Amino acid sequence: MSKQFITEHDIEDMVNRGERTLQLGDSVVLTDLAYEKAEKLGIKLLQPNEQPPAAPVRPYLAADSKGAAPAARPCCQDVPARADDDLRQRIRDSVKARLGNQIDPSLLETIITRVLNNVGVK
Repeated sequence: MSKQFITEHDIEDMVNRGERTLQLGDSVVLTDLAYEKAEKLGIKLLQPNEQPPAAPVRPYLAADSKGAAPAARPCCQDVPARADDDLRQRIRDSVKARLGNQIDPSLLETIITRVLNNVGVK
């Protein structure tokens, strides 16, 4: 079954045509930018669930068997600062090995910080 990909430009075209709703399903895929544009422009997304497109499934945030949300606890809260620095350096080295000097060092640091913060490493 083929999928229909909707981009932010498709969302803008919908608004220009006066359309205000979009039916989503298994065969319709919204890009991240399209999802953000739809929210910004007030497009109502009719979808079977409320999970944004391409949102990662985070089992560590899922409810337990009794329906209660788990206590907020970073997965790596006991990692010492030295291990954090080592991890950052290994990530830097790996990215540079793949991309060479194609990436701005300050952008790389921002990305590394954001990713590590999202997984609980400060």
